[in-house]
Amino acid sequence: MPRKTDGIPFELQPGPIKDDEGNPFLYAKPVVKYKYDLDAFASYCAKENTRTKGEMLYYLSVFKDAAIQLLKEGNRVETPFGSFAPKLKLRGRHTDADKVKGRDVEYSGVEFIPSKEFVEKANCSRHGFRLEKKSVGNRQMYDPKAMEEALRRCTGRGFTTIKAFMVFSGLKYQSAKRYLDSLCLGEKPRLYRSKEGGSWCYFVTAPSNG
Repeated sequence: MPRKTDGIPFELQPGPIKDDEGNPFLYAKPVVKYKYDLDAFASYCAKENTRTKGEMLYYLSVFKDAAIQLLKEGNRVETPFGSFAPKLKLRGRHTDADKVKGRDVEYSGVEFIPSKEFVEKANCSRHGFRLEKKSVGNRQMYDPKAMEEALRRCTGRGFTTIKAFMVFSGLKYQSAKRYLDSLCLGEKPRLYRSKEGGSWCYFVTAPSNG
């Protein structure tokens, strides 16, 4: 059967719930090819409408500032694409409402509830879906040959970074960092790390003559 080449790419990740044999049930998540920052989003909006990019940046900035002020006052902001409201949580565990005071409550972020119309129109299933990454989660981390090959490919210049190793290994950030850090340990570490600017660089250690 030919491999599907169109559709929304997705990958599989292990979920928190396991079957009777201890195997985690899988869930699908999209593989994001490109992230639209504010500038790119404004450019896209300008192409699709009669407004200029500068106007779109201005409108988005006005919306952001106004929404922030309203949320800080405890309001809910409703829009055509959904509503925003502050999220609260209680410090500690409480069972008696009469004993809960204002100091026991803290801000915990912003809640976004998409509108029904927004959810329906954002449906991305028109062209179907295709599996982009066959490995599940960070399972490849336990394949010594795969990790050796990834390390060999990304240390061709004598060093690597966490992000570079992520590309070659397919690992998530924390798993890639944990793996590289593990190679810096022991009496004869294969790597040593050094902070260069804002990033950790992992250098290949010189082979021992002894």
